[in-house]
Amino acid sequence: MRVLRALGNVVNDSIVVGFVVGTRQNDQWMVVIRYIKEGYIKDDDAKNWNADELLTSISDGVEQANKDRAARGFPEMKVIGWVEPPGYDAGTHRLVWSLLAKDKDQPDDAEKSINYNTYALGRDGYFSLNLLSGSERIASEKAVAQELLADLSYNAGKRYEDFIATTDRIAEYGLAALIGGIAVKKLGLFALFIGLVLKFAKVIIIGAAVLGAGVMKFFRRKPRNDSADGAA
Repeated sequence: MRVLRALGNVVNDSIVVGFVVGTRQNDQWMVVIRYIKEGYIKDDDAKNWNADELLTSISDGVEQANKDRAARGFPEMKVIGWVEPPGYDAGTHRLVWSLLAKDKDQPDDAEKSINYNTYALGRDGYFSLNLLSGSERIASEKAVAQELLADLSYNAGKRYEDFIATTDRIAEYGLAALIGGIAVKKLGLFALFIGLVLKFAKVIIIGAAVLGAGVMKFFRRKPRNDSADGAA
């Protein structure tokens, strides 16, 4: 978590599972993994959401986060637009979206920061997998996040479809809030500026290689019995 803070992020230790980093020589990506146990996320708003309105909400959240970044001596960020507009698969209960952002003082033709965000909804919460990359690499590197998301499955009894309306807790916000608004501001899902990612890439890989391998095993374990919490 100290690595994430050193890169200018607001980190909530209680929800961060860990992060995965590439170990090949030219890898510069990492995936921050969170589990947020705040109840069942209703997904009915996915039918009617407006991508432009969601983008405005995220931009507002980033402007709020900029106050903290500036206070700690980090450059302020600016959201430019969608890399991938929000897409939700109601069959698998998976959400994907991605933004293009930059350091406010960064030249327009410089490589931009990318957050490639994927989510897997469950009965009492959700996993968030946030791939941190750059605009010149995201086309190939987003496959990393998609592979991790595909490898994640909930134990029986903890799946989204196992929800019991009469007894289970329902989250205070719906699916759209995972893209803009309440959840974005709460979780601090703001882009890393690419200069620091590149600067600290080797340190991240050396310091987190073992952790990264451990998280990969976490996603590929055999399912446990139905009494287990979370995902397998």
